Amino acid sequence: MATSDQGLAGTTILVVGAGIMGAGIAQVAAQAGHAVKLFDLRDGAAAAAKAQLAVNLQALAAKGKVDAEQVERTLSLIEAVGTLGAAADAGLVIEAIVERLDAKRALFRELESIVASSCVLATNTSSISVTAIANGLSHPRRVVGMHFFNPVPLMKLVEVISGLHTDAAVAAAIFDLCKTWGKVAVHAKSTPGFIVNRVARPYYAEALALLQEQATTPAVLDACLRAAGFRMGPCELMDLIGHDTNFAVTQSVFEANFFDRRYTPSLLQRELVEAGWLGRKTGRGFYLYPSTAQTAQERPIDAATPSAEVTVHGQCTIAAQLADAAQAWAASRGVRIARQAQGGWTGLSVGSARLVLTDGRRAGEISAALSLPDVAVFDRPPRPTLPNASPLAYAVAEGASAAWQAQAPAWLAALGFAPQRVADTPALLVARTLAMLINEACDAVQQGVCTTQGVDAAMKLGVNYPAGPFEWLAAWGAADVLRILDALDAGYRGERYRVSPRLRHGGDIRPDPGLHS
Repeated sequence: MATSDQGLAGTTILVVGAGIMGAGIAQVAAQAGHAVKLFDLRDGAAAAAKAQLAVNLQALAAKGKVDAEQVERTLSLIEAVGTLGAAADAGLVIEAIVERLDAKRALFRELESIVASSCVLATNTSSISVTAIANGLSHPRRVVGMHFFNPVPLMKLVEVISGLHTDAAVAAAIFDLCKTWGKVAVHAKSTPGFIVNRVARPYYAEALALLQEQATTPAVLDACLRAAGFRMGPCELMDLIGHDTNFAVTQSVFEANFFDRRYTPSLLQRELVEAGWLGRKTGRGFYLYPSTAQTAQERPIDAATPSAEVTVHGQCTIAAQLADAAQAWAASRGVRIARQAQGGWTGLSVGSARLVLTDGRRAGEISAALSLPDVAVFDRPPRPTLPNASPLAYAVAEGASAAWQAQAPAWLAALGFAPQRVADTPALLVARTLAMLINEACDAVQQGVCTTQGVDAAMKLGVNYPAGPFEWLAAWGAADVLRILDALDAGYRGERYRVSPRLRHGGDIRPDPGLHS
């Protein structure tokens, strides 16, 4: 099928489902000037949703946050209807009903006997195959995914998902419509998890794996990843989402990918679900609620004592930042800090002891390779600057002296960090999480799910990441990311840490010029 020359501008829109998502979609469409008909199978639900929307908008108007006339116009464009037949003139239907394939198929089959053959049928599914939803319909080419994020009026991202049947003109029309609504649209292929729910899996999975092997605590994980720029750490975010919901999505992606080990659900999270510790909504998850903000434990740290020559090693941006911090610390203490750009590693040496930026290997592995007992590794620090007292994970080789176990965190503190000791585990916390997010994004692009720029926009706007995976990759460098992933694979074996072919052999990994796939 083909859409009209003017696309979907000004068309009447039917929104099916008057829950939080449906009401939000209706609000956004009406604010953009569309006549909206809101329907729900539950008697009175559509009218109640409009009434609540009126209360919310009028409260915002009273605070001067929205224009009162615009509120009245928006509400006047939304009509709660009691039957689907009342919206026979709709040019676009957006369903936001229960996440069940049979329910969505049944709805679209019923709509085919009501709306015109040119009417676009959009599903707000977050996980169900758009191809499967369209299968068996008389006009499957008009079915497209239109995945909004909650709360719809505030969240900018919309994933525009094409199934095998979807007409390219339909996807393009929805893409353009989203832009007129003030949204940022990204094209995606209908594969498990689409973009956001797929690429985000490692953010949760790596945290759960680290907790299951007792490498650290939820508070340390959250503190270190917040320091890396994430608005919420993985544990507090899972508590907010709900462990039942998060676990169900992970199971869905795992099963839909034919049980690919990369997406294996966590036994630890299943235990939380079975205990009923679902997070904020039940008062307990990783943390107790209501509670004060969770923070990593502060431990007494000795002062750094340069008993031997101190040298900053490396030639990357992080090495330069470490050198600046070390020089600033040394200036008032009469200590000389040497600089060594060559050598193939980044970090600090104090005599024969080494404090090394993680390359994925455990501190014990580096210690054995160098035949040096006093080795510690530290996590990838925040960028582009080193903020004062940012939590940073580190680990010390098992055979290190007591003196170096005390001095390693002292030197990190001298460089401006709040050191958080964790078990000597491959790639620590932040480095392994970012590397796996990058790897998953590379696989999504390799498989034609989206573009590099599309995945960057999706992760920043859909889940508020501080940067996109390909932005991290450009700043970090493919060779360094590969070292992290290879070390993880060597440390754990199995399929979980296999490297994406695009990352290993992918050639051009720069962002694409546009958001279109």
